[in-house]
Amino acid sequence: MIWPRFVPATVTAAAVIFSAPYVQLAFTATHEAWPEQATAITVGATAVPVAVALGFALLRIRDRRAVRYGALASAVAIGASYARVSSLVGTEIFHFVEYGLLGWLWYRAQSDVEGHRVEDASLLVVPLLSGAVVGTLDEFFQWFIPFRVGEARDVMLNVVGAGCGLLFALAVDPPAKLTATLHRASRARVVTWAAMACLVFAWFFYTVHVGHDVPDPEIGSFRSRYPATELARLARDRAGCWRVRPPVAQRRLSREDQFLTEGLWHVQQREEAWDAGDMATAWRENRIVEKFFVPLLDTPTYSSASGHRWPAEQRADAASRPGVDRTPVVSDAYPYPLYVWSDAF
Repeated sequence: MIWPRFVPATVTAAAVIFSAPYVQLAFTATHEAWPEQATAITVGATAVPVAVALGFALLRIRDRRAVRYGALASAVAIGASYARVSSLVGTEIFHFVEYGLLGWLWYRAQSDVEGHRVEDASLLVVPLLSGAVVGTLDEFFQWFIPFRVGEARDVMLNVVGAGCGLLFALAVDPPAKLTATLHRASRARVVTWAAMACLVFAWFFYTVHVGHDVPDPEIGSFRSRYPATELARLARDRAGCWRVRPPVAQRRLSREDQFLTEGLWHVQQREEAWDAGDMATAWRENRIVEKFFVPLLDTPTYSSASGHRWPAEQRADAASRPGVDRTPVVSDAYPYPLYVWSDAF
């Protein structure tokens, strides 16, 4: 039997996950179309729903005022503090509010199971675990597609947002009583959700945040999701594929090419170092591209229609300029935490 309140929670969760690329597109289009009003529009997209929700909650509070007002105030304080400490920007704040809505919906789904009112600890635990499961799948999807980035840090944002939604739900519709113990059916639900949360997060973390140190006697080393042998295989594969179909465009709903993305991170690091006058870093990053991401050198991409090979004069300048320290070092071009399996376990 599917619980009636489980359906809107599940549908909303799916909508939040699959709308990720288009939400970012909407915010970007807003900034381009109305640059002067973009900040006000972004704030309104989050502040107005929050204000409406708070007004609704205040109208619903008629008894047990101290506890319910406390839950509501805690939701606001935690959300505001997390946004400030984490320096959340417009899209992240909007995402936070989305997970607040999910926290409320999962609370409603859990509070009425097969026609029975739930009043034990699972009423609090299950919505948080479901927020963790949905939040991890959301970040996994964002990592999988172009234009968005998924990382473990953002899973925490999603869980905190769901927690604020849970506090809001407790203020709006608190149980008559709440016991710390778990009944047999509740224990099964908690164990099931906890197992799902752990397995999904472990899968996500291993895929996104576990990688390899790639050593090279000339440049030092850099971190990658792939070992050196796999980078060589991918380079041969992309050289053949890109001759026929160069990656000159990105589709929002498509599989991101992580090999291409990593190579472009090194290109970006190279160019930023060159512009800053850091010849040593620029030279090393260029050698990484020349050795491990060869197809990027002459293949047109969505980043550059002429490829990413340095002109001969620029390359010679970086390679021969006196006083440049070319001692092998560790490249920090990878912009997100990446842990080496042998070191992490």
